[in-house]
Amino acid sequence: SFLFFIIKIAILMRKRAFAPYSNYRVGAAVKTKTGEIIGGCNIESSSYGLTCCAERVAIYNAISKGFNQFNSIAVSTKNAGYPCGACRQVIWELCDDIIVYICNSKELVKELKSSDLLPNPFNKSFLK
Repeated sequence: SFLFFIIKIAILMRKRAFAPYSNYRVGAAVKTKTGEIIGGCNIESSSYGLTCCAERVAIYNAISKGFNQFNSIAVSTKNAGYPCGACRQVIWELCDDIIVYICNSKELVKELKSSDLLPNPFNKSFLK
């Protein structure tokens, strides 16, 4: 099933993480509305503010490949960590209210919606 596959990809993406400073490896995979699953991993910089989280790398990777509609995202950390605030905002803005699968390094731990992660979000409607 796609659920197993998206989780497997997120877990596998942790191995590609570049995390020499935090040693906190994160993998993510986003599923497009057309069924493609595209992964990403966290990439750290010695200038910490330039680090990019796995969730954003996966989403940006998908968008750079021409996809812009998404069904779900899976995030894998060693201890089932949740997306940071910046990633919650990007998930909401670029993916809308999708399913978020929170995984540890072996399995699905929790399923929720992006609206659960970011209630009352800021979006483009406030810029009018």
